[in-house]
This record gives sequence, structure tokens and C-alpha cells, in this order.
Amino acid sequence: MFRINKSVLTAPRRKSANTAILVLAAAGLAVATAWAVTTRPTVQSIGAGVICQCGCNFPVATCNHEVCSSRDEMKAMAAKEIAAGKDETAILQDFVLRYGVKVLATPPASGFNLSVWILPGVGLIAGLVVVLVLVRRWRTPPAPPAGPPESRIDPATLAAVEEEMKTSGLEV
Repeated sequence: MFRINKSVLTAPRRKSANTAILVLAAAGLAVATAWAVTTRPTVQSIGAGVICQCGCNFPVATCNHEVCSSRDEMKAMAAKEIAAGKDETAILQDFVLRYGVKVLATPPASGFNLSVWILPGVGLIAGLVVVLVLVRRWRTPPAPPAGPPESRIDPATLAAVEEEMKTSGLEV
């Protein structure tokens, strides 16, 4: 990522440049970790993670019903849980306890729900294999016949036709 021209830097400068790069990387890692830990869930982020139970099959944050008691109840529950100081995982677990796993917008990757995560990849790979096999079949020309084609005419019939041609004056 960073290239240091070693011919320009003397040994003490090279050491301080390497130290500076390490300090910047450590500071960036610390800031990223602190930001991930300190972000508090919002009603919007919780609402995007749970499905409204009114039957619209939209996340609570985007439920399209003007007057939706289910949406309002779920948003109030999320706000109450956020005010209690719970993190997003604990709030989602409370929703699962109350409504069941069907409330989650993203199913957990365990049990039967694991198929939701695996089958699209398996289907994509299988589809690519089928396409590759078909393309290879279409691109390879058929093998030419080994010898002259076999006659499907009965030899006795062929001899009779040739005899008829001779008697009528037509040459074979």
C-alpha cells in the first residue's frame, strides 16, 4: 500500500516512518473498534431488521400501511428497549421471543434456515455447470461418419430395380 523509497531515507528516518505507519494503523483500528462498540441502535435500524406483523411482509421501518397498529406497537417496543439501554442483538432476541423467528428480516444461519444462505450459491454453481456443458456440446462439431453410409434398401429390391432399368434401356 505504502512504498517507501529506501534510497532517500536514512536508517533513523526509515525507522520513524515505519513507526508512524504502525501508529496510524493502530489508531485506525482503535477508532473502528470504538465506533462499532459505541453505536447505539435506533428505531430505524431495529425496524429494518424485523418484519411487520400486519401481513404486508415489509420491514417495520418501511411498512406501507397508513394506520398500522402492528408497526406502531413494534416501533414503540423498539424505542422502549433502546431507552432501557439494550443493544441491537438483545432487542432482536426480545422480538424473536415475542413473535417467533418469522419476525426477523434476515433469517438466522442455523437449522433449516441455513438453506436460505446455501441454496442460492449451490443453484448458481449448478447453473454455471449446465451452461458450460451445453456450450461445450454446441461448440464441438459432430464426428464425421467412419465409412460410406449403409444402404437401407433391401438388396433383393435393389437388384430388381437394376434389372428393370436394364430391360427398359436405362443404364446403371
